[in-house]
Amino acid sequence: MARVVVALGGNAILQRNQVGTIEEQLENVSRTAVQLAAIVKAGHEIVVTHGNGPQVGNLLLQNEEAFRSAGIPPMPLDVCGAESQGMIGYMLQRTLRNDFRASGLLREVVCVVTQVLVRRDDPAFSNPTKPVGPFYTAARAERVSSQRGYVMKEDAGRGWRRVVPSPDPQAIVETESIRRLVESGCVVIASGGGGIPVALDDGVLTGVEAVIDKDLAAQRLATDLRAAVLLILTDVERVALDFGRPSQRFLDRATAVEMRRHLKENQFKPGSMQPKVEACVRFIAAGGQEAIVTSLDKAFDALSGAGTHIVPPADDGVDV
Repeated sequence: MARVVVALGGNAILQRNQVGTIEEQLENVSRTAVQLAAIVKAGHEIVVTHGNGPQVGNLLLQNEEAFRSAGIPPMPLDVCGAESQGMIGYMLQRTLRNDFRASGLLREVVCVVTQVLVRRDDPAFSNPTKPVGPFYTAARAERVSSQRGYVMKEDAGRGWRRVVPSPDPQAIVETESIRRLVESGCVVIASGGGGIPVALDDGVLTGVEAVIDKDLAAQRLATDLRAAVLLILTDVERVALDFGRPSQRFLDRATAVEMRRHLKENQFKPGSMQPKVEACVRFIAAGGQEAIVTSLDKAFDALSGAGTHIVPPADDGVDV
C-alpha cells in the first residue's frame, strides 16, 4: 500500500468545448471517480487535488456582472478560490461516496478548504503574469485599474485582462489536519486550484491576490504529507521530448536528473508540461519515491507502469 497524491488536470472536471454546466461537470467527475475508486480499492491511501481555472474564472465573471448591474461588491481572488474549492470538492465528494457505496467499500470522503503559504518577498509579486477574469476594452481596463489597483495587460489582441502574481508555494497550512484524516482512513480532497494563497504577516494569516500553480502546489502537498507517489493526470498519456517535431519521442521512465536537464533545455511548454515536470523533479528531490505523469483514463494503470515515471537517480548523492 502506498500513499498517493493524485493531481487532477482540468479535463477531469471540464472538457474542451464544454460550456461548464453542472451536468457536464458532474458527468466528467463521475468518470474521474471510477479511476480514483479503483486506486482506493487496490489498497492505496489517496489525497486528491485538482485544478479550478474555468470555475474560478466564471466566478470572477459573475462578480463583474453583479457589480456592473447591481453594485454588489466583488469578492477578492482568494475568496473566489475558496468558493471553487468548495464547489469542486462537493462534486468529487458526492460522486466518490456514491461509487464507494455501490461497490461496498467503506470510506469517508472529506474536502478540506486549504490555504497555501507564500512569501511576501517572492519575486513573482514584482512581476504579475497570470491572467485572470474577464476581457476589457482598453478604456474599461484603465478605469478598472484606477478604481481597484489591478495590474492590466493586453492579451494577444483579444483585449485587456487583469494579471496577478504566481508565487511559489512554501507550505500547506492544513498539513497536519489532512495527515490525520488520511491516517484515519479518509479519502481527502485538498489544495484545489493550487490552494488559497495566504501570507504570514506578523504571525497573522492574510489572503493574497495571487494564483499558485496547481502542479507545484500538488508537489508541496505530496512532500508535506510524505507521500510515496505523486500522480499528475493530464490529457496526454506520456511526456514527450521534441514535442510536435518529427523527432518527437515519448518517455516511459527517466531519472529526476535527466528531467532536470530536459527542463534546462526548454523541452517543455511553459504553463503546460513544464510545471508538471518541475513538480515531479521537486518531489523526487524532496525524498519522494516516484512521480508519474499520464492521462486521466490511465490513472489506475499508472501505478503498475503506464505513463511517464520519474524516479530518483541511481546515485542518491546527485543533486536534482
